[in-house]
Amino acid sequence: MNFQFYLEKLYSSTMFKDFMKENSKAYMCSGFFTIDKEGQDNQIHFDFYIPDIKKMFSFRLEKDIEKVPVEMITKKIPRKIELNLDFNLGDVEEMIVDEMKKKDIKNKLQKIIFSLQNIKGKNFLVCTAFVSMLGLLKVQIDLEAKKIILFEKKSLLDLIKRVK
Repeated sequence: MNFQFYLEKLYSSTMFKDFMKENSKAYMCSGFFTIDKEGQDNQIHFDFYIPDIKKMFSFRLEKDIEKVPVEMITKKIPRKIELNLDFNLGDVEEMIVDEMKKKDIKNKLQKIIFSLQNIKGKNFLVCTAFVSMLGLLKVQIDLEAKKIILFEKKSLLDLIKRVK
């Protein structure tokens, strides 16, 4: 799953071109991607913020391209994502698998959720990976350096205990 490929697919769609004609100041503020290793729930979403009207729309690129309004739960203005990024989610998955081997984590990857975000002026992939035996991996990847800067293993059961 190459980021630029899907971005170009979005940009070439009539729906997106019409959206940008109507909202020339709109900018990409996040991306959401999933790789489902055990099912068919792969997802690709690009989120665009329109500063003039303070609204956000998500473009889903599963089968067709679909524009969906996003409910903003905070008044904080989302940061702009630089679009000169070139990464492949398959390569990022390999980085996660390699880190799992280094940390002797033998669980099987089941699903990875990626959130493309601009944090303090830098682009990051913030990932949650579901692994076998109710495990979770929290991973943060610096896209400029192309390296993992945070890697934590957690248990879903630990998270459930904290909520009680």
